[in-house]
Amino acid sequence: MNHTTSKITNMTEGNPVRIIMAFAVPLFIGNVFQQIYNLVDTMIAGHFLGDGAIAAIGATSVLYSLLMNLAWGLNNGYCIILSRIFGSGDREDFRSGAATMIKLNLGIGILLTVVSVVFLKPMMRLLLTPEEVFDQSYLYIVIILGGMLTTIAYNGCAGFLRAIGNSRTPLYFLILSSLLNLALDTVFVVLLHTGIAGAALATVIAQAVSALLCMGYIFKNYREYLPRSSDWKTNRKLSSEMFSTGFSMALMQCVFSLGSVILQRSINALSTNIITAHTAARRVYEMLMIPMTTISSATSTFVGQNYGAKKYHRIVEANRKMLLVQLAWSVFSILVCWTLGSPLIVLLTATQNKEIIENALLNLRLSTACFFPLGALFILRYSMQAMGHKVLPVLSSTIELMVKVISAAVLVPALGYLGVAVTEPVIWCLCALFLGTFYVTIGHQKQTEESVGR
Repeated sequence: MNHTTSKITNMTEGNPVRIIMAFAVPLFIGNVFQQIYNLVDTMIAGHFLGDGAIAAIGATSVLYSLLMNLAWGLNNGYCIILSRIFGSGDREDFRSGAATMIKLNLGIGILLTVVSVVFLKPMMRLLLTPEEVFDQSYLYIVIILGGMLTTIAYNGCAGFLRAIGNSRTPLYFLILSSLLNLALDTVFVVLLHTGIAGAALATVIAQAVSALLCMGYIFKNYREYLPRSSDWKTNRKLSSEMFSTGFSMALMQCVFSLGSVILQRSINALSTNIITAHTAARRVYEMLMIPMTTISSATSTFVGQNYGAKKYHRIVEANRKMLLVQLAWSVFSILVCWTLGSPLIVLLTATQNKEIIENALLNLRLSTACFFPLGALFILRYSMQAMGHKVLPVLSSTIELMVKVISAAVLVPALGYLGVAVTEPVIWCLCALFLGTFYVTIGHQKQTEESVGR
């Protein structure tokens, strides 16, 4: 049987680099379009509503990230187990795992939506959201959080498809919904003058469309992998494994996001210009991070399938070569931000405020200078989770939280926005060094086990 088809990819055979890169291309394009959601909102807010609207979006974006990273981490953990089961060839366990993922996503999605909306205003006060943008921030984020289930549904469906090696189909639906988001943003904000609420509503509607299309496609084309009536019965061992893996990834993401919430509080206390600068810088370098996260995500699916098949030498080979790809992209990103940083910021925000441009450029240059440690960190975290090592990635996120707390308490009061800008680059270097030390030992042990088993 050919190891690759248009709908399923068996990653336990064939050239690792070729397989990962082919799998990553649709993921990359999909991630680009997913970022377009954020970019379109920011650009339309900047060009048609002013700098204050960008500050309103940025002031509470970490709250949304915190909640969504919890849901995303759980889903990514579930899908790691599904890809491992797929690699082992046990279709019955796969259907049972899919049933567990659906139940957990539905329950957690409802819980997160209710809790976040009820406690939103106190959380915004805790973040020191400036009064001049408080009402706009609340209006924007409450609509986004109200539609959280649509995002969770799409990510769950896309993760299901990626677990069996299909990264193309979610891309097509995401492109369509991104274009719809752009059209709705134009209609709501530019033509109907609904302000920041229109931008939020456009995002939710577009995400709902992508989720519905993805669910319909899975039902039509993958019924043999979908749960049957007997599969809805709780499999305690599998449920425990899925939840523990999902929870460890969610905890890792939440610890990371909690640190961002603490740091955002310090940023909000500086000024609305600094909030706007920080939001603009993050939008630019998050776009540049897409290839790095895409390669890491594709590699984790590869690692999951090969770990299930006990082909550890393929995991080590793939990770080594993917680190070289991360290095090449890091050099390119540095060149882009040092030569085109200012025009990109102006294009994104339409601002002429020198304070905003200079601080955003400072953040961009310092962040991209440490992109290679960040790329290595992505590879290490995803791969170790895919191999069932749950504690170490969480510990690395704890290091991240501790540094952000120290930065908020010491660096930002002493250095102002420079303290914010240096925080994450320092974190990436420390966490990559921490995980890299353990990964070398684990990789050697697994290769020894494989050699003995032959």
